[in-house]
Amino acid sequence: MEVKPKVAFRTLGCKLNQAETELLAWRFAQAGYGVTSGDEADVCVVNTCTVTHIADRKSRHLLRLLRRRNPEALVVATGCYAERAPQELARIGAGLVVGNDRKMHLLDLVKDKLASAPCHSAERSVADGTNRVRSFIKIQDGCGYSCAYCVVPAVRRREYCLSVEEITGEVKARTFAGYNEVTLTGTKIGAYNHGNADLRRLVQRILADTDVERVRLSSLQPQEISAELLGLWQDRRLCRHFHLALQSGSDTVLRRMGRRYSIADYERAVSLIRRAVPDAAITTDVMVGFPAESVEEFEESYSFCQGMGFANIHVFVYSPRPGTSASRMRLQVNDWLKKERSLRMLELARQSAHAFRERFLSGNATVLWERETTPGSGVYSGLSDNYIRVFTESHQPLTNRLLPVRLVGIHERGLWGEVVN
Repeated sequence: MEVKPKVAFRTLGCKLNQAETELLAWRFAQAGYGVTSGDEADVCVVNTCTVTHIADRKSRHLLRLLRRRNPEALVVATGCYAERAPQELARIGAGLVVGNDRKMHLLDLVKDKLASAPCHSAERSVADGTNRVRSFIKIQDGCGYSCAYCVVPAVRRREYCLSVEEITGEVKARTFAGYNEVTLTGTKIGAYNHGNADLRRLVQRILADTDVERVRLSSLQPQEISAELLGLWQDRRLCRHFHLALQSGSDTVLRRMGRRYSIADYERAVSLIRRAVPDAAITTDVMVGFPAESVEEFEESYSFCQGMGFANIHVFVYSPRPGTSASRMRLQVNDWLKKERSLRMLELARQSAHAFRERFLSGNATVLWERETTPGSGVYSGLSDNYIRVFTESHQPLTNRLLPVRLVGIHERGLWGEVVN
């Protein structure tokens, strides 16, 4: 009997990349490949990111590492970096480079490549590369906006949305496979529109037509928040977590960035969320060091973030991306000033996350437990619906169980909880 090769996947970057990797792993598994989490595979696939120069560096490092650890394997680079600069990745050892436009044909491309230099695996893994707790489901791709700093429209050129039927079918399949939570993701999910369905109608259908225990939405824009959309959160299966992109708390910087909202728009969106969905976690992205960002603009941004009470802040240092208008702007901020501003904003992020979590001490939550923090430790980690990382000790396996918890103490990365019988 022919033994199919083993394939390992590594993912960098956004939840959309994670969703696409998950789908690719399923396709390879269905075709008979052994999907493994180890490095000793016949095919090593890296789904790359290029949103910053640090993401580029991580992608190159991972490809070189896999090549060094497993020189006989076919090392495959796909994703956004592969779309932007395929020659660079081929030069550092990727035996196959597949851009985003061909990513979903990866199975056939790998088959063709292996056919010319067949690999033989001594043993076959039957793992599917997932832990069957949380699944990422792609609902759309592409972005028609042209923010000054963003390379994504250049590497995800085609805008499209999957149909409601395709998406609900995926949710049903993941639920049947044992997942308790799905995250709807895409380049810009607030732009979802297929047939007569917008994002609100899509979520309505998922809640009505599937038995999934939890639905989480990935990043939204403030102008996409409406009272009608927020009305859906009366169904407690929708997670009380909104990742609402900010980028800067200064109107003048937002205008230079080409963002399509003002600080007042952002405040209105947050106010709507907090009225409609009490105790919701609002997380955000903030960039420091955008070209010509003055001391006053940074302080304005810092003060705005300080006053918003975010549950967490993902801090980015501005990185010039090839072909973007921001990379050609004058008055680039120097590196030491970027680092100083980044450290201040990161400390604010830490303080904000701590203050948000502390509000829920002595309260109750329902946690989806993921896995032991260290195998054999008996300490499990999971997420509440409003994105609080919770830890507990248990002699019984908790993975993939949704259980009520009393929140009893502070952990350096979240809260300690006690499972309520």
